[in-house]
Amino acid sequence: MEVILKQDVQRLGSKDDIVNVKDGYGRNYLIPQGLAIVANESAKKVLAENIRQRAHKEAKLKDEALVIAEKINALEITIGAKTSTTGKIFGSVNNIQLAEAFAEKGIEIDRKHITIPKEGVKEVGKHTAKIKLHKEVIIDFEFDVVSE
Repeated sequence: MEVILKQDVQRLGSKDDIVNVKDGYGRNYLIPQGLAIVANESAKKVLAENIRQRAHKEAKLKDEALVIAEKINALEITIGAKTSTTGKIFGSVNNIQLAEAFAEKGIEIDRKHITIPKEGVKEVGKHTAKIKLHKEVIIDFEFDVVSE
C-alpha cells in the first residue's frame, strides 16, 4: 500500500514522503492516527502542488532574510555596560540587550535567534554574535561594548 506521510514517522520517513507499507500497518495504524493518507492520483497531485507552493514561499522568505542581513551588516551597534576600573563588566551582555539594540535601530530580531559565545561577553571591546535569520542565512555580527 502506498501512503503519503502527513508528518514525520520514525524509521519510516519524513513529512510529504510517499512510502510503501504493508496494508495492515497503513489501514490500522497510519491512517487512523492521522499520520498518513492513501496515495491515490488526486492526493499525489495535491502533494506536488503543496511542495511547489512551499518552495516558492521558502525562496521568498530566504530573499527577505538576505535583505535584512544586508541591513544588519551596515549597522554599528554599541552597547553600554557598567564596568569596573579594569574594564570588566558587572554581569554580562546578553542576547536580550542585543535584540533591544536592534529594535532601537528599527530591525526586529527575536532574541532566540541571536547566539553569543558560550564564554559570554564580560569585557569591554569588540565582540561577535551569530544571528540566524533563516535556516540557510546565518550571519556573524560584530558589536561594540563600551563603559557607561
